[in-house]
Amino acid sequence: MIYKSAQDWLNAPHKRVLFYGMSGVGKTHLSNMLRAQGDWFHYSIDYRIGTRYMGELIADNAKAHAMKVPFLRELLLSDSIYIGSNITFNNLSPVSTYLGKPGDPAKGGMPIDEYRQRQEQFRTAEIAALNDTGHFIARAQSLYGYPNFICDTGGSICEWADGDDPDDPLLTELSQHCLLVHIEGTEAHTQELIRRFDRAPKPMAYQPEFLIGAWNEYLSENKCSPDEVDPNSFIRWTYARALAHRQPRYQAMVKWGVSVTADQVAAVDTAADFDAMIAAALDAR
Repeated sequence: MIYKSAQDWLNAPHKRVLFYGMSGVGKTHLSNMLRAQGDWFHYSIDYRIGTRYMGELIADNAKAHAMKVPFLRELLLSDSIYIGSNITFNNLSPVSTYLGKPGDPAKGGMPIDEYRQRQEQFRTAEIAALNDTGHFIARAQSLYGYPNFICDTGGSICEWADGDDPDDPLLTELSQHCLLVHIEGTEAHTQELIRRFDRAPKPMAYQPEFLIGAWNEYLSENKCSPDEVDPNSFIRWTYARALAHRQPRYQAMVKWGVSVTADQVAAVDTAADFDAMIAAALDAR
């Protein structure tokens, strides 16, 4: 780790952290709070994915839908209108909309092969965005003069990293630049996420082996063909399984850094509070 003790952290002229954990534990809230206090650069992995690595895919997908409408088709072919993604730190819908859901096209789904292709595009994009962390640390300091740096990751980082592998290339790279900070939710938080997802299911990224296993099990359990799958039903059915699948993978990553709870994060109001929380976590190792 780049900070060996609480004192190392408190004395460091440049503080660099990476937040990871399941959706809704406070990663982006904490990042926004620190950024608002003036001397923290906020690097959002999801934003980088949606702009640098998948921006063209997202825009082309929107154009393909627009081309089906004669009125818009004529305007596009004459370069009279422009279609692009208006992604922001707080609105990442273009990425999740592009990922989509597998199943019956009449219900908003897509063929499983196309879905798996988009999942692979996202996996490649997320790994590339994570590997850009070192570049953005240097850029934040040399170009903008920010002394401190936050890497705000998506919930799927644990799908591509193996915390039990001491030579894992992704974690090795990231830990050379940042203190990896796991934000751990409670069982009550997990159940609330499941309830929220059940009300409004959203696309997710899955480890390829997990996805195909879940897909085949769903088809068998529901005795349906791929084009009969209700997309929302499938991702609801898969969500709790995906959270359970991720928990041990998050825990395996903790040895690469420190862990704090979502309740601790919720109590942080200032940069000084944050420094104290991380210092305590380092002392607790």
